[in-house]
Amino acid sequence: MSTTKQFLNTTEISAEILNVNQVSIAQLQDGYICQLSDQSLIQASGDDATNFLHNQLSNDVEHLDATHARYAAYCTPKGRMLASFQYWKMDGNIMLQCSASLQPALQKRLQMFVMRSKVKLDDVTEQFALFGLSGKAAEVFLLTQFDQLPSAINDKISSDNGTLIRLHDAFDMARYQWIVEPGKFAAVSANIHASLLKIDAGIWRLGNIHAGLPQVVEKSKEQFVPQMINFELIGGVNFRKGCYPGQEIVARSQYLGKLKRRMAIATVKAELVDVAMEVYSDNDPIQPCGMIVSTERDFGGDFACLVEIKLADQEQDKVHLGSSTGPILTFFSLPYAYLDVTE
Repeated sequence: MSTTKQFLNTTEISAEILNVNQVSIAQLQDGYICQLSDQSLIQASGDDATNFLHNQLSNDVEHLDATHARYAAYCTPKGRMLASFQYWKMDGNIMLQCSASLQPALQKRLQMFVMRSKVKLDDVTEQFALFGLSGKAAEVFLLTQFDQLPSAINDKISSDNGTLIRLHDAFDMARYQWIVEPGKFAAVSANIHASLLKIDAGIWRLGNIHAGLPQVVEKSKEQFVPQMINFELIGGVNFRKGCYPGQEIVARSQYLGKLKRRMAIATVKAELVDVAMEVYSDNDPIQPCGMIVSTERDFGGDFACLVEIKLADQEQDKVHLGSSTGPILTFFSLPYAYLDVTE
């Protein structure tokens, strides 16, 4: 097949793709794989690629080594996130992973600032297959492709069989992202078919929600300063690096006064929940107090959400979806703390 988006429908790996209503967490813990077809890859190459991206993103690119991946925000001059990236080095180039809904506009915007720099930006999404894997059988399979597994979050290893990144845990399991060339994936797809559940990418995104990992998409771009969605808490902002678009606003939000808006995990019983829907507190039923960052149907039938919200309202009993009379959100603890991260 010529495109990665078709891979899970080939005869080599033709098992049914299961959704959240068809599997249990116990089954997932045995081992699963899903194709991340909602993600895109931009490759930055050239002598000035590192310096160029270092001056555009909220995180350090100059000191990125070959054994780690990082998160970064790409902001407007007003500090609002145009995108969230995960990025890493591969074959001397820098790979930027973002929501597929944003990729064309992002690449075009970045290209505007290249000017005379020796940088080439290419959409290489179709040159690679991106998969999420987790569970016991997944680790057994991955050890047939790599000599070892990355042990810590954001650790990265590479082999002739692609790149493997350890992501934040979800459902009490380590999770891995595998970036592999299509032909190499096709050669081992029969082994995958025999050992792993094939699941819908919505379950992977649900895992990101449980892990407290936000991603900016088309519907949510320019809505958040990085700290509003805990981006510095997952290592997405370096406060000691040089300037980048929006840096002054991001730094001011960190150092001047206590942050008043944060991202939380919640569930809600509703017919429909979507990104960028507003939420309302009984404290002020007229003005919205927050916004849905991401959402997926959870195993119990409710929607799980990441919600950007005023801290004062998060502590209240009644926060409603969509209007002051909408369904009530139930909040849960994040898997990480609200820390003062200034490095």
